Amino acid sequence: MSKINGFNQRTIESLAYYVYALIDPRDNRIFYIGKGKGNRIFQHAKDALDDSDQSLKLDIIRSILRDGREVGLYILRHNLTEETAYVVESVLIDLLTYSKFNKTSILANIAAGHHQWDEGIKDVDEIDSIYNCMKIDINQKETLLLVSLNKSFDQAKANGVYRRIDIYESTRKYWKISKNSPQEIKYVLGVYKGVVRSVIEVSSWEWTDVAEDGTKFKSDRCIFEGKLLNDSAYLNKDVSDYPFGSGGAVRYIRR
Repeated sequence: MSKINGFNQRTIESLAYYVYALIDPRDNRIFYIGKGKGNRIFQHAKDALDDSDQSLKLDIIRSILRDGREVGLYILRHNLTEETAYVVESVLIDLLTYSKFNKTSILANIAAGHHQWDEGIKDVDEIDSIYNCMKIDINQKETLLLVSLNKSFDQAKANGVYRRIDIYESTRKYWKISKNSPQEIKYVLGVYKGVVRSVIEVSSWEWTDVAEDGTKFKSDRCIFEGKLLNDSAYLNKDVSDYPFGSGGAVRYIRR
């Protein structure tokens, strides 16, 4: 893996938080970007020794080791605060995986739904459509469900630290609505600060009284399934004329 398998205390104190890359020596490609402190960069090799722990990252490491090679370990930036380390990590992941720049680059720590409306890479037209957006124009005979993403994004930036969210998952669940309502809803629109940030074309729905993390609801909540639309006419439109109301998280609009 490396000539050393850990830093001494003096080095750890000097590094503070850092952002690092794991390199496949067979083609010199970066396959993982991470952030941490102490000996975090060395932990992945130890994790790979446990065959019961499965992930793309660990599979790549095991493949490298089976070929008799060592994973390259690089510190990209160090002496950072935790907040800055998160930002640097996020920028590098965006840059290495943005499809318009990289056709073959693969990182083992990218989850579906990563490239979204947030602070990630965008061309100037996309930036303008987000911050200089037009009022929404609702198609005739369509019922839309607006759902508030304010809480999701506030949690993602808790304590000044930026963490990416899965915008599809945040938009589709868990909503307190009437059980008679889903059948008339064609689109679910995720709204943050008065602007539509995501659009799901609904294909099905179900009800649950408990979240995936074990949280128990007082009444059943609706979970939608469908397709996340990146080219919807409703995306990045101003819906400030349709406020949620005090403490509200859902709102219907129709024409």
